[in-house]
Amino acid sequence: MIKTLTKVADRYSPSRVLSFNIAHVFKTMQLASEQIRVSRMTLVADLGLGEGSVKTLVKHLKMHGLVETSKGGMRLSEKGKILYSKISATVPRESPIQKCSIGLGTFNHAVLLKGFGSEINSGLEQRDFAKFMGATGATTLVYKNKRFLMPGQTQDSLKNERKIRESIMENLLPQNDDAIIIASADDKKTADLASKYAALMTVADHHKHF
Repeated sequence: MIKTLTKVADRYSPSRVLSFNIAHVFKTMQLASEQIRVSRMTLVADLGLGEGSVKTLVKHLKMHGLVETSKGGMRLSEKGKILYSKISATVPRESPIQKCSIGLGTFNHAVLLKGFGSEINSGLEQRDFAKFMGATGATTLVYKNKRFLMPGQTQDSLKNERKIRESIMENLLPQNDDAIIIASADDKKTADLASKYAALMTVADHHKHF
C-alpha cells in the first residue's frame, strides 16, 4: 500500500521536481474520503500546495486509477477506496494535541500506528521524518500495559498529564503495542502533514525488511 503512494508521488519526467510526497497523497485521499467530492481549491488550502502542484497530484492519482474527476471536483474510485481502507487500518486515528510535556510546539498533531510499538527503536527516525516536513520535532510513544512509554523507558510519560492522557485515550483509542507519533510545528498544517509523513515512512521502513 505504501508502494502505491510512493508511485503516485514519483516524478515521471526527470526534469520535473515535485513539491508533494506520500503525506500529501494520503491527505488528499483522506479529504476525498470525507466528502462526496473535493474541490481543487480545498486541496490547495488544506495541503499548502500551489494550484499547479495540486493539479499534478490529482493527475498522478488519476493515472493510478485512485480517483475520478469531474467539474464538481474529485472523488475516490473503487480502487482508491480499497487502498485508503487498507492504509486507514494501519493509521486509523489522529488528533491535535495541546501543548504539553510531550508536545512542545505551538501546534501538535498525533497519529496512531496500529500494532507498530515493537517496530519503534529510539524514536529518532520518526523525529527526523517529521523534521523533513518542516516540523520542529516529534515525540514517539508506545502504549504498553496501559502506559505511554518513550522508547527505552519504563516510566509512564503521561503520568502527570491527566488531560492529555484522557484526550489521547478518547480520540486515538490506543491498544497494547500501538505507537503514537506526535509532530510539533509552528503551524497546524505542518504538524498534521509531518505526523502523517513520519507514520507512513515508519510503515515503509518496516515493509523494506519483508
